[in-house]
Amino acid sequence: MRTILRRLGFYLLAAFAAVTLNFFLLRMLPGNPLAAALAKSTGQITPAQLQGLEKLYGIGTHQSLASQYLTYLGQLLHGNLGTSTAKSVPVTTLIGTDLPWTLGLVSVATAVAFILGTLIGVLAGWRRSGLLDALLPVSTFFQAVPYFILSFLLLLYVGYYGGLFPISDGYATGRGSTVTEGWNLAFIGSVIDHGFLPAAAIALASIAGWIVGMRNMMITTMDEDYVLVAAAKGLPQWRVAAVAARNALLPSISNFALSISLVVTGSIVTEIVFSYPGLGSEISTAIQNTDYPVMQGIVIVVVFTVLAVNFLADLAYVALDPRARKEA
Repeated sequence: MRTILRRLGFYLLAAFAAVTLNFFLLRMLPGNPLAAALAKSTGQITPAQLQGLEKLYGIGTHQSLASQYLTYLGQLLHGNLGTSTAKSVPVTTLIGTDLPWTLGLVSVATAVAFILGTLIGVLAGWRRSGLLDALLPVSTFFQAVPYFILSFLLLLYVGYYGGLFPISDGYATGRGSTVTEGWNLAFIGSVIDHGFLPAAAIALASIAGWIVGMRNMMITTMDEDYVLVAAAKGLPQWRVAAVAARNALLPSISNFALSISLVVTGSIVTEIVFSYPGLGSEISTAIQNTDYPVMQGIVIVVVFTVLAVNFLADLAYVALDPRARKEA
């Protein structure tokens, strides 16, 4: 329990540092960022919304910096992330609409990459110098390609020239489309169809790390005494491999926590390439419109999400590793 509380304290401290940095970034900008944002606004800002934006930017409030910071923390604790200067709607409304798309895309792509990469790594380490080792150079090549280039290649050759999958949007929205949003088969099928290429780009860019890491750990673990004893007892080979794989999996759990931030940032770039309706497209639009409240809100949500996933990965590590449970 002590280990879990210590890690929870670390993540709370990291979240506090991110919130503090997010507060001071606006106030470090030269000039009047609110005036620059409103200059590009196409929506109607009400007096109440303008007053809230002035508090957010710390302009014309005659408050000290410490008082502004406490006001900012109070608004954040109440779930108030401000109002979009470009669309004149609450930032929480925009994020609430876009976040499920990003979470769905990232979770599916990461789960596929982790499960397939781990299984291939286990088999490659168990049957070393086999046919599966030929996948290592190919997967490493995809890992070396930046997300936006890999996304563009899939969009161009698989989607545009090949015509196998749609190249934009989250579901069919064309003039002749009969798809309606909701939990119906037509909508779900359209979402899967439109999300295949973005998910494939994220999975291809991250699967090599799981394959290589798991293969190397399997090779090391297969020479451990407890694995040799299991083989000497006459256990089936698949049972011996399962014993080795369970212990070889522990470093992958730690690497999962470290790599999730890269996957999230890569997914944002991927969403922009495919015009996917997630946080990536939203923050791209916010940057073009100098919509600082939306940018701040998305940064906070992404940071909190990454920290939460890292904490869950730590809990999984403690549950799987007896040494960590004993320490906790």
